[in-house]
Parts: sequence; C-alpha cells; structure tokens
Amino acid sequence: MPLLKFDLLKSGWSDQAKVKTLLDIAYATTLAAFKAPQGDRYQIVTLHADDEMIIEDTGLGFTRSPQMVVLSIRTRPRTTAEKEVFYQTFVAELHQKLGIQPNDVMINLVENTDADWSFGGGQAQFLTGAL
Repeated sequence: MPLLKFDLLKSGWSDQAKVKTLLDIAYATTLAAFKAPQGDRYQIVTLHADDEMIIEDTGLGFTRSPQMVVLSIRTRPRTTAEKEVFYQTFVAELHQKLGIQPNDVMINLVENTDADWSFGGGQAQFLTGAL
C-alpha cells in the first residue's frame, strides 16, 4: 500500500523494459516520499488504444504525447509535503531516466482510511494489527 494504477497508451508504451522502468521508478519514489516499507508494492498497468484516452490540459497550455502517464494513487492519508515530494520526484525521475516530458504526467491521489484496506483473507489487516 499504496495502490498505484497506471493508464498508458499502447502506442507510447510498447516496450516492456520501459514499462518495467516506469514501475521501478514509481516504487522507489513511493518508498522515499511516503516512507513505505520494502515489499509494499501494489502496481497495476492498463494499456489503452489511442482512442480510449482523452487527457487534455485543463487550459494550462501544453500538449500530451503518446508517452503520457496517468497515475492514480490510493493511499492512507499523506501530508501535503509528502505528496509534493512524490509528484516532483516521480516526474523528475521519469524525465531523467525515460525522457518523459513533465507535462505528460498526470497524477491523481485519493486518500482513504485503514478500514478501506484488505490485503487478503477477508481481513482488514490495518485494523486487526497484522500490519
């Protein structure tokens, strides 16, 4: 936890090694920014046809390329500082290691509580004390 869901365009992300690097960057950023423990890795990738995603700029004046990344994060509450560190570090690492332009990265973070998580077995492990 947190749970990271990536929506990507097939045309910009056909290289599996590139996708693996994306996931590794996100994992390392999660460990650093959110102080998540090792092994706390929950990532889902969905590849879409070009006509299945419309991601505009909300009037900010930039364009998106086929390498855009839409990242949805579900997590326990985080401070504003932790969120900003995650956003900035993730985008910087993507740019440095994969050449992804910063305007091609959109992140949506949704917070929830301990009662909203079950990691298996029908138990709420944060509530039972298992985690």
